[in-house]
Amino acid sequence: MAEITTSQIGNGTTAYGSDIVVKDLDLDVSNRVKDDTPVLNMCMSKKRKVNSTLPLWTDDIYRAPAVQAQLEGAAVSTANAESNSRYNLGNYTQIFSTTIASSGTARAVMQAGGDPQAYQEVKQLIELMFDVELQLVRNDQIGTKYGGQSGLATPAPNTGRRMGSLAAFAGTQSFNGTAGVGDINTYLNNESTDVAPAVAVGNLVVYANGSAFYGGTFTNQYFTPALYKQLVTTAEKRYNAKIRTIVAPTSLRTSISDNIPQSRSINRVDSSRGDTIQTYEGDFNYSYEIFDSWIMDQVNPNSIFFLNEDVVQWGSLRDLGPNNEVFSNADASLDQFLLEGTLIVRNPAGVAVLNNIKANDGSTPVPLSTATRDANEVQRVNTGPGDVTP
Repeated sequence: MAEITTSQIGNGTTAYGSDIVVKDLDLDVSNRVKDDTPVLNMCMSKKRKVNSTLPLWTDDIYRAPAVQAQLEGAAVSTANAESNSRYNLGNYTQIFSTTIASSGTARAVMQAGGDPQAYQEVKQLIELMFDVELQLVRNDQIGTKYGGQSGLATPAPNTGRRMGSLAAFAGTQSFNGTAGVGDINTYLNNESTDVAPAVAVGNLVVYANGSAFYGGTFTNQYFTPALYKQLVTTAEKRYNAKIRTIVAPTSLRTSISDNIPQSRSINRVDSSRGDTIQTYEGDFNYSYEIFDSWIMDQVNPNSIFFLNEDVVQWGSLRDLGPNNEVFSNADASLDQFLLEGTLIVRNPAGVAVLNNIKANDGSTPVPLSTATRDANEVQRVNTGPGDVTP
């Protein structure tokens, strides 16, 4: 009698007619750490409820310092009153969804690994969070529109409401424009709210309603501590909080980690993240962190965000959950999960963007503290709706 081997009974992967082995299939979704979507997690930690598709909030813009030398016994009149001005900011909510469908028979048969519908729900909800992160960090003519879009933007079929990204609300922008190039390329969203004329502020094109679009000719350079100090110092002007958090594309993180600490570094190993250098002691008398977002490598590969985490929030119109209005279609199930909300930036001065950065490949020495940018390339913008003054 011949010995029974897998050549007779199969191994779970051979032809149907002779393979009698029960398939061993693991349908568990691999664990994804929360740092895959760092900006979304920063916002969600301070989530608040909103009640409309265009929630508003007040942004306090502080005046510049003024000379004070009042006379003794001076009279007070309404002419002495401050301007009492304020700005209301807003951002459209955006709907994110994912749909899982299967036939009744597909769910009824016993399957290796369990119910694939449940597997897809877990997997696709994680993917949905990636989509939200992408919208938060994108830096193009859609994502940078100040206050988002009410809908009907091209390209189709993505014509629904869109929220403005971090780049739309960044209080400070830094570009690396090519000297002598004066041509500015404008980008339109094909929406009636983009009011002409456009005003060029350095390499930033701003429309009369505050919509910001980027254009021109730029050159990339290596990251240096001098660039960090230059941009953050500009961002913190007239703002009473320090910027301690850096979010960079994964492809830039090693280059930044190697170049930003000039003296002391702490927490060289972070076991909770399974990663190396994350936190540094800077020369502004505070520590700062570096997070990487692999999604930025797709949509914003040469930019770095500098954040004060206290100013970013998630405004939730509809929490993530199943759409109970979707019903089974005959002998099939159709499940849709929805999330609707928006990015809230309480004070744009707490967000800065450094553009036109490239990673050092080790073949060229990295310049140290000499590589700053011209003052007109490091600007305060979006200080109020329609305000184009740097």
